[in-house]
Amino acid sequence: MSAPSELPADLDRTDPEAEIAARAEAYRNWGRWGADDAIGTLNFIDDAKRAAAAATATTGRVISLAQPFDMDGPQKGWRRRTNPVHTMLDTGTDAERGQGFPHGLGGADDVIAMPLQCSTQWDGLGHIFDHGFAWNGRRAGDVVTSEGDLVTGIEHAASAIVSRGVLLDVGRHLRPDTGELDDGYAITVDDLEATIAAQGATSAVERGDILLVRTGQYARTRREGWGEYAGGAAPGLSLTTAGWLHRTEIAAIATDTWGFEVRPNEFDAPAFQPLHQVAIPNIGLTIGEMWNLDELADACAESGRYSFLLSAPPLPITGAVGSPINPVAIL
Repeated sequence: MSAPSELPADLDRTDPEAEIAARAEAYRNWGRWGADDAIGTLNFIDDAKRAAAAATATTGRVISLAQPFDMDGPQKGWRRRTNPVHTMLDTGTDAERGQGFPHGLGGADDVIAMPLQCSTQWDGLGHIFDHGFAWNGRRAGDVVTSEGDLVTGIEHAASAIVSRGVLLDVGRHLRPDTGELDDGYAITVDDLEATIAAQGATSAVERGDILLVRTGQYARTRREGWGEYAGGAAPGLSLTTAGWLHRTEIAAIATDTWGFEVRPNEFDAPAFQPLHQVAIPNIGLTIGEMWNLDELADACAESGRYSFLLSAPPLPITGAVGSPINPVAIL
């Protein structure tokens, strides 16, 4: 496959349709891994990549990158997304009063109800379409039906997402005073590459990496309250980074924000999540959102090492277009 030419770094803010279409066509990976492919850029992770990533875990320290899954979460009901509702089915009080088990045995059980993308999560390849087409050029209606994602369900990625993780702490690099980018700040390719240069060789982005981009917005919301975190203004990646995401051949990317890309989006005309529209159905890129990257960022800054073993498998929920996760970095 010949490398596509890089599109200009500036955008025509009046024409989102043309800007999205140009990048979708330029960076489209349809057919790259065959007509039956179900995991897109996760194909960049192979056994050798995982073995090399495992060798980077030299201290054994494990850091969870998940937000809490509880009712004190970011969701406010937009498009029926709610915070997790955790309900006890059996409790210690029930056990004290007798549950019908022999020889004094008692137990507790519980259940949780939640949208699959209400907290730390992956967007699967069936989550976003481009003009009625899903990943790999399939008709959207042939992929996701009322029975779920029949082709690229998240279960296909259940054993795929273990690789070298790389943290780019863009918030700390661009705003060393606070470590937090302003809402609405569009992260550019220059910003990403400047952060890599500042952090040093361990943050060089390689094929098959899982890239984590910290903006600092999550830290701000935990200090000041969720506000409009879910769906509101946020720092995030510019649409102009689409070519870089394609060229670097990363396997997946995640941020500490609700929507991965900058919000409001970069157009004066109506637009909604244009980088999603390029990245998921066209590049085939798995996207993570609402990751807690603060402890990891502190650890990386202290050690001067920004790469690590990252394990972030989704739950193998058959036919799902996303999954809650508890990703862990192993340093």
